[in-house]
Amino acid sequence: MEAGADVEEPPLPLALSRFQVSEEFGFLLPDPLTELPEPYGPWMDIARELPQLITSHQLRPRVHQMPQLSTQHLRGREELHLAHLALSFITMGYVWQEGEEGTVQVLPRNLAVPYWEVSQALGLPPILSHADFVLANWRRKDPNGPLEIENLDTIITLPGGESLRGFILVTLLVEKAAVPGIKAIPRALGATLQGDEETLHRALEELAGAIEAMREALRRMHDYVDPEVFYSVIRIFLSGWKDNSAMEHGLIYEGVSPEPLAFSGGSAAQSTVLHAFDELLGIRHHQDSAAFLRRMREYMPPAHRAFVEAIGGAASPRLLVLSSGDARLRAAFNRCVSALAEFRSYHIAIVTKYIAVAAAKAKARRAEPGPAAGKPPSALEAKGTGGSHIFSFLKSIRDSTRAGMISA
Repeated sequence: MEAGADVEEPPLPLALSRFQVSEEFGFLLPDPLTELPEPYGPWMDIARELPQLITSHQLRPRVHQMPQLSTQHLRGREELHLAHLALSFITMGYVWQEGEEGTVQVLPRNLAVPYWEVSQALGLPPILSHADFVLANWRRKDPNGPLEIENLDTIITLPGGESLRGFILVTLLVEKAAVPGIKAIPRALGATLQGDEETLHRALEELAGAIEAMREALRRMHDYVDPEVFYSVIRIFLSGWKDNSAMEHGLIYEGVSPEPLAFSGGSAAQSTVLHAFDELLGIRHHQDSAAFLRRMREYMPPAHRAFVEAIGGAASPRLLVLSSGDARLRAAFNRCVSALAEFRSYHIAIVTKYIAVAAAKAKARRAEPGPAAGKPPSALEAKGTGGSHIFSFLKSIRDSTRAGMISA
């Protein structure tokens, strides 16, 4: 090196771009495509009409008439993600069109085979997951406008109208609020490796601020999502065919496997954000909860899963904070842990309103005399759509988060 040349900063141990994580959008797919190439028009035509096709009981007949398309003309990650989004939504509509008492046992070949191939190409399971429902399912109304709810819309939807749109977009805003915290992770790990307490302190403060902003974003659920619509209309379409009594034998993907396959439904536990923050802060969950969370990682894009695992294998900021004895550093670390526990407590409050209270009301309605049609499902009253026993799971991970505080 020539004398006087600038000394380069050491590279960060985890470059976000290596893991398909965006500096601007975090784990969201940056500006997803909204159209597929012309040969895939039959998929997009059905996907765009899903709410009407489902409510008029016409989706299954339309799927049976759909041509079997080759996936070989799909190019690049963005086209694959949009294809997976469309086929995921069509599949959920097809399975749950008639409610939990009118499910099917077989996904027809013309849907199952391309869906399987696209899933394999992306490393995602052949079911609607958080990666489709939220991360790849958004567009700006004004392409140059801000990433605010008033300027956002979904690409594909299901029954549930404005409440479904609100549920997806508020969840997206929680993901967006996490971005400064995600960007702080490589800096925190680099600082830990260098023993740089000042840089670690700044990174932890940024992380804490991001988690607090996530909770503020989650508050908007009350403004945009009606609990009765969520519980009675939307929730069944997020349900899977694993740990669900309405489909206890799973689903046969015709042309893929003669045996039924079982996959969990969409779940907030499939979001990479909290997994990444847990790993960075050294939060350790109880055995059953940890096992469920580990299983949910299989529903993340593989690069995001690898990011979480890389954080877990990196130098531990927690150990540096413990060995440093610096009260200011400890306070910043504990602010992160406290914010994470508060976020999880707030999530419990949301779930109480949108599932527990709504379920009690639905149960009362089911007990009323009259036809069963239009009455909400009962198979997942005490469970999340991912199949977990929802309250014991959420309280367990909240409590083990709190236990991660470092005492003076």
